[in-house]
Amino acid sequence: MPRFAANLTMMFNEVPFSQRFKAAADAGFGAVEFLFPYDHPAESVAEWLQVAGVRPALFNMPPGDWAAGDRGYAALPGRQEDFRHTVNKAIDYARIIGTPFLHMMAGIADGTDAAAKRTYRDSLKFAADATAEIGVGLVIEPLNKRDMPGYFLDDFDRAADIIAELDHPNLKLQFDIYHRQIMHGDVLKGLEKMMPIIGHIQTASVPKRNEPGTGELNDARIFQVLDELGYGGYVGCEYRPTGDTVAGLGWMQAI
Repeated sequence: MPRFAANLTMMFNEVPFSQRFKAAADAGFGAVEFLFPYDHPAESVAEWLQVAGVRPALFNMPPGDWAAGDRGYAALPGRQEDFRHTVNKAIDYARIIGTPFLHMMAGIADGTDAAAKRTYRDSLKFAADATAEIGVGLVIEPLNKRDMPGYFLDDFDRAADIIAELDHPNLKLQFDIYHRQIMHGDVLKGLEKMMPIIGHIQTASVPKRNEPGTGELNDARIFQVLDELGYGGYVGCEYRPTGDTVAGLGWMQAI
């Protein structure tokens, strides 16, 4: 069975963020991930991790003003200075928190626009170089248009092509099973094909993004295939519990 990391942005919302680390540990998780830690001092996050005895698996670079609709600046021409600021801030946090991966959000932009494509590749090179300097991996994640309309990176094959073209040893794919199923289906073949470039995996049921085993996919079989493919990283549980988080963790025992 893969190693699972609780996503503390979505799970354990019954308690404040600072208490979710221990809640995850008490529920049997050895690692956690979260979207954005920037509302809290990095030193506090590191302390919560240490006290709870859990490892960080991943968090995102700052997306900009989320409430205003920002979803990253990486593909936005004219926002390169803002983008580099977000990279530097993420690196400052990563140094203290000790995460193995940072996820770089692309932003809302036309995926066919030549200027956006150039900007995105330049941003990737800058971020991959910067994260490599501190020994932290960089991942990019395609997101489906239903959940994230207008997102620049909305295709797994295009993401794989970009990774191949840049050919940077520090750049990997974040393979979200939920997004993959909605965009392309064929989850098992996608995992098999892309495993050499995968850095991190996330999961949730489809279509409602709840606990694994509650949707249209055979999640237990997918987790078995991850073992067969030799995946040794964490699987981030980026789902919305249908009720109490702990009460909904029966799927872990079931598999």
